[in-house]
Amino acid sequence: MSRTVADDLVDVLVRAGVTRVYGLVGDSLNAFSDAVRRSGTLQWVHVHHEESAAFAASAEAQLTGRLAVCAGSCGPGNVHLIQGVMDAHRSGAPVLALASHIASTQIGMGFFQETKPELLFGQASHYCELVSKPAQLDRTARIAIQNAVGKGGAAVLVLPGDVLSDESAHEPPDSALVAGRPKPVPDDAAVAELAERINGASKIAIFAGIGCAEAREEVLRLAAWLEAPIGHTLRGKDVMQYDNPYDVGMTGLLGYGACHKALHEADLVLLLGTDFPYTDFLPARDNVQVDLDPSRLGRRAPISQGIAADVGHTIRALMPLLREKTDRSFLDGMLREHERAVRRSVDAYTHDVDHLVPIHPEYLAALVDELAADDAIFTADTGMCCTWAARYLTPNGRRRLIGSFVHGSMANALPMAIGAQFAYPGRQVVSLSGDGGLAMLMGELLTVKTHRLPVKVVVFNNSSLAMVRLEMMVAGDPPFETDHDMVDYGAIASAAGFFTRRVTEPGRLREAVKEVLANDGPALLDVVTTADALEVPSHVTAAEARGFALSMGKIVLDGGIGEAWRLARTNLRHL
Repeated sequence: MSRTVADDLVDVLVRAGVTRVYGLVGDSLNAFSDAVRRSGTLQWVHVHHEESAAFAASAEAQLTGRLAVCAGSCGPGNVHLIQGVMDAHRSGAPVLALASHIASTQIGMGFFQETKPELLFGQASHYCELVSKPAQLDRTARIAIQNAVGKGGAAVLVLPGDVLSDESAHEPPDSALVAGRPKPVPDDAAVAELAERINGASKIAIFAGIGCAEAREEVLRLAAWLEAPIGHTLRGKDVMQYDNPYDVGMTGLLGYGACHKALHEADLVLLLGTDFPYTDFLPARDNVQVDLDPSRLGRRAPISQGIAADVGHTIRALMPLLREKTDRSFLDGMLREHERAVRRSVDAYTHDVDHLVPIHPEYLAALVDELAADDAIFTADTGMCCTWAARYLTPNGRRRLIGSFVHGSMANALPMAIGAQFAYPGRQVVSLSGDGGLAMLMGELLTVKTHRLPVKVVVFNNSSLAMVRLEMMVAGDPPFETDHDMVDYGAIASAAGFFTRRVTEPGRLREAVKEVLANDGPALLDVVTTADALEVPSHVTAAEARGFALSMGKIVLDGGIGEAWRLARTNLRHL
């Protein structure tokens, strides 16, 4: 058999260190999937929805920092793929999406399943190009990979099926590929200006994001020198919360602790490696931002100074210019406030709860945190699961937590768990799935079973789109079309070959969590939780309080006094 363009593509991927491709086979992909089969070096991971393929690749790329690959067939396959590709791109995950296309001779003719992938994926990638001739393949593939890895995000190759099956134009040259992202060094004058600002401030707070992932020690050293409290984003939780004597929690809708207070009472706030989008929770003055990407500087909150550089390089250049601060009063005050806030709200549902029915989701999250492995990888669905993960999972430098934290897609947790388990077959992977998210991509339970992955799926089963429910109430509206029928996901998973436990009584929960986490194969824990548990941020605006009160009034006027009473009773512990 003669060598094909698809064989050339496989060789480029192997040279880039790729070991597997997540995807769903289809006619326009046949030449490529057959090249994978014949290669003996690449593994094809069969999923049940192209969106899941991209989510799985995104998870692998985020956890390993290396290129991951997903593939979808023409037309509907591409349209399905784009959701997960967008998530990978916005998360900065180096993912290459192979979007096969209709036959090149039919492009532009309104052919069966025709789309315009270059337009479709344009917003979801750094690079998206059509390979129209065999001679283009090697260079376009390498350029796509270098965009994904070098810039952090997605790149897309559009591959007509007939081009993939064409005879190779030549033996691909052995050309080097980029190994990582650039790390700019800050300008000396900018560092001197920042040092002057810091030396002139008495109360300094640090707000750290995922951009501090490779600069943890530098950030802690800076905080110690400045006696500065450190708040963090959800993506920065893995990086900055553990073994951190300056930690004051998170701000935002998922926030807890004293982070919001610290940021707003400081004379100077250092925004390090974060593009936190919720401007209402950020101070509107006295901010300095350091980020690799200059387009992010000042786009969330006004800044007095912006530095487009690597966080670690910046701090190392800065430290010799700083005067050590010895006044701990601001730091100690925020640490005391943080302890009180955590004890009052975050710990409220983890004590004296064995009689509360339905089960509180906070209690479930706390037990999973307590009983999961020290190096567990957690994936969290968007919605209330994010809240419980943010507040109850304890990082330790070995655990990881990922989710659709930038794009905010539903149904991400289970497919991300698939990618995580393939990337780290020897580690415990736990999917924290909402019932709404699990229902959306439930077919991936079959993927887990097909590949015999020991993924643990924990279902927060409250028969409600609880985050949307809360959003409606904060806006002053009673919940509408957010609730659905109770489903026994344990029974469904059992039929798919999972070890399962279903729990409705809190007294049985601890043992069920232990059994599911200890099982050596695919396992699912279905826990019936209350839909009335509210995500109460560390800071609530007057408008939000008025909206919630208005919503409760409408519920009462509609005859729902029982519902209003139940909601109030459920959340009394927050007070």
